[in-house]
Amino acid sequence: MNEVRTITILGSTGSIGCNTLSLVEDNPQAWRVLALTAHSNVDLLAEQAKRVGAQLAVIADPAKFAALKDALAGSDVRAAAGPDALLEAAELPADWVMAAIVGAAGLKPTMKAIERGAIIGLANKECLVCAGDLVMKAVQTHGATLLPVDSEHNAIFQVFDFARPEGVSKIILTASGGPFRTHPLASLQDVTPQQAVKHPNWAMGAKISVDSASMMNKGLELIEAYHLFPLAEDRIEILIHPQSVIHSMVAFVDGSVLAQLGSPDMRTPIAYSLAWPARMKAPVKPLDLAEIARLDFEVPDLVRFPALRMARDALRAGGSSPTILNAANEIAVAAFLEKRIGFLDITSIVEECLSAMPSVDLGCLDDVYEIDSRARAQAASCVNALV
Repeated sequence: MNEVRTITILGSTGSIGCNTLSLVEDNPQAWRVLALTAHSNVDLLAEQAKRVGAQLAVIADPAKFAALKDALAGSDVRAAAGPDALLEAAELPADWVMAAIVGAAGLKPTMKAIERGAIIGLANKECLVCAGDLVMKAVQTHGATLLPVDSEHNAIFQVFDFARPEGVSKIILTASGGPFRTHPLASLQDVTPQQAVKHPNWAMGAKISVDSASMMNKGLELIEAYHLFPLAEDRIEILIHPQSVIHSMVAFVDGSVLAQLGSPDMRTPIAYSLAWPARMKAPVKPLDLAEIARLDFEVPDLVRFPALRMARDALRAGGSSPTILNAANEIAVAAFLEKRIGFLDITSIVEECLSAMPSVDLGCLDDVYEIDSRARAQAASCVNALV
């Protein structure tokens, strides 16, 4: 961390983006910000960009370009808007890129950063869910470095023996179980978005919080882990761990199990990724195991959490099935947050879309976008049928 590095944050106004920027600002001697992007939060984006002296600020919504330009008036920050501007931000020659745009919208900008061989902190799991084979092939072809920022994959990355993968028996993704782990199953249809976004341990955005409540988040992470680590699908396990202290584990053939522990704070995996291969200080509460006193574990109930079964089935089916899973889930979660459907309808809609759309091979990103668009239309039709 002795040399100044340049950074672009794709999705700077979300939870991951804000935490990343905070760590960068805590180490101003180490970082220079090239670009920041946001979906629609003009005020926060402009404030961030002026504060850190970014070269470029991009708002994804073209209708908000004038508002962003006005907010940046008098500064040296250049304003831009729309999908092409997002790609321009990703193509700037930053040493390090945080890919934190939520959902499938983050795929194309992340691929642009990969294609120029950048070091990428990947916080957008949907990239690997929608187009894992294509993304990992591009990483290899262009010599990019992909550093997982999700706490679970970051934990595995820290302890996985990449030099001797034959010594690894399995990896174990831990999950909190979300806010409804102990609720009566019959009561879940009536839970509200406000209840679903109140995660017991983590502070996250609304979409990922709902995914955590349904455990679709863990299903997506299963697919992501399959692409990140050289193990077969049946050697990736999921275990509920309500305290969220052990972020994931790697089991070895000699019986050893290595785990990465820490307080449930996303600044730890972000800091690890920012400083890699070194480490940096982060303002995180130290882990006090004596205070925690106990660590609990349980096998997830696939009746309560059918998203886990669907995600594993989609991974096994391959091709476009994970893309359909992700797209249908995004539409269903948005409908739930708008109070148009019930909580249990989310996974029902995803399953209906998977049944209605047989898996096909994906040869390029255009194939991914076509399937994504069709799956979204199918899911929207399912939502409308329930409203």
